[in-house]
Parts: sequence; C-alpha cells; structure tokens
Amino acid sequence: MNGSVYQVLFVCSHNSARSIMAEGFMNSLGAGRFKAWSAGSHPTGEVSPFAISTLAKWGVQTEGYRSKNWMEFTGPEAPQFDFIITVCDIAAGEPCPVWPGKPLTAHWGVSDPMAFEGSDEQKARLFWDISLIIRRRIELMTSLPVDSLSRVALVGEMESIGIR
Repeated sequence: MNGSVYQVLFVCSHNSARSIMAEGFMNSLGAGRFKAWSAGSHPTGEVSPFAISTLAKWGVQTEGYRSKNWMEFTGPEAPQFDFIITVCDIAAGEPCPVWPGKPLTAHWGVSDPMAFEGSDEQKARLFWDISLIIRRRIELMTSLPVDSLSRVALVGEMESIGIR
C-alpha cells in the first residue's frame, strides 16, 4: 500500500445490487482516500432500482451506476486495484481474472436481496437491512490505518470485517 488513493473493486455475480451499494458507500465514505468501482462475473446489465433508492436514502450520489462485467477491469487502461472484495457467496467461489499488482482480496458475503420475492415494501426493507451491513463494513475498512499495517495484518483485518 502506497498511501495514495486506494483503488477498490467490489465484485458480485450480477453487479446489480450489493456491489453497486458497496461502490456507492465507499466513494461516499472514503472520499479522498478510497476510489471504488463494482463489477460482476455475470452482470445482468441492469442496476436494481431498490439499490439506487437505498443509496439515496443514505444521501449517497445515485447517478452513473451501471452493471458491468469484471473483464472491463482487466485491460491495460484499467485501474490497478489495491483491494478486490467479493460481496456475494457465488462470486467468492468463482475463478477470478488475474489482477495486476497483486491486490489484497477479501470476501464479505451478504445475502442476495435480488433473490427475495415479496412486496415492494418488503424488498425495500430488505435492501435497507443489507445496506446497514455493507455500510458498516465500509466504515470499518475506511477506519483502518492501511499505511501502517503489514500486508498480513491488513489481510486479517479485511477478512475479519467480512464476518462482523
């Protein structure tokens, strides 16, 4: 870690909800210190309106999100990531691309709100509950003294965030 702006990629299978919210929270809470993107192994091509409305309720910017394939971030023009974080169980077990620069990886699994079938009110509540988990994990990450931790210690801290 070099003390500059840390580049973070949040990965989920469909890049429509959890990884989108993580991207939004990181860019909001980590502004100036962290820059985040999100992508999926099998993107749906659509961002959940519930994810966007949940970010809006938190006062997080809601423009510019799109569901995209993680291969978009493997080319020579892509950011060199410091952190790659999976936020769903399916993507955690998938073979990932080889990321240049050997970024630190962690798994912060969260249940998939898109798999829930219920009323819009129930879905909105579920998205809110999941946003609480994701936001708290982002708060914990942004509070880490990244520059002063060894890579081994940082790996441990990042993994422990995913089980809190």
